[in-house]
Amino acid sequence: MAAGKTTIGRQLARRLGCGFYDTDAIVVREHGPIASIFSAHGESAFRTFESAAIERALSEELPSIVALGGGALTSAENRARVDARAHSVFLKMSPERIFARVQSGDRRRPMLGPEPTLESIASLYEARLEHYECADHIVDAERLGDRAIVENIVAWLNERNITFPQ
Repeated sequence: MAAGKTTIGRQLARRLGCGFYDTDAIVVREHGPIASIFSAHGESAFRTFESAAIERALSEELPSIVALGGGALTSAENRARVDARAHSVFLKMSPERIFARVQSGDRRRPMLGPEPTLESIASLYEARLEHYECADHIVDAERLGDRAIVENIVAWLNERNITFPQ
């Protein structure tokens, strides 16, 4: 959450000359604002919509970059989809850095409630960390700018001869 997945994903897709999908944006386009989904239907409805968005994004024929929501990998089904069809990258940041980013942003985060705290972020982060750390590549993004993060991922892809046809 708030690690820059969408921003980095868009920049990486431009750099690689491929498509980009943001599963949160797909859910919003098809079902309305995430906060509204949470308040009207609960987290389980959102997770169902999110899983469907992940399935669609990962079923594209051409290679693309897919930004997942912060809780997407808490689902074993989603983890299996990602493991089977994608190379995963974790943009690792401390809860303190995430808290600062959440405070400076204007987007409401339903999983954090109306008043996000460092404690609520740290607790959520800790609960999800085991899933994040199973990523194929981990970028220590704590002190890196967007360009350096993109370069780190491109270098990792190149080392493994993972290509994106243009």
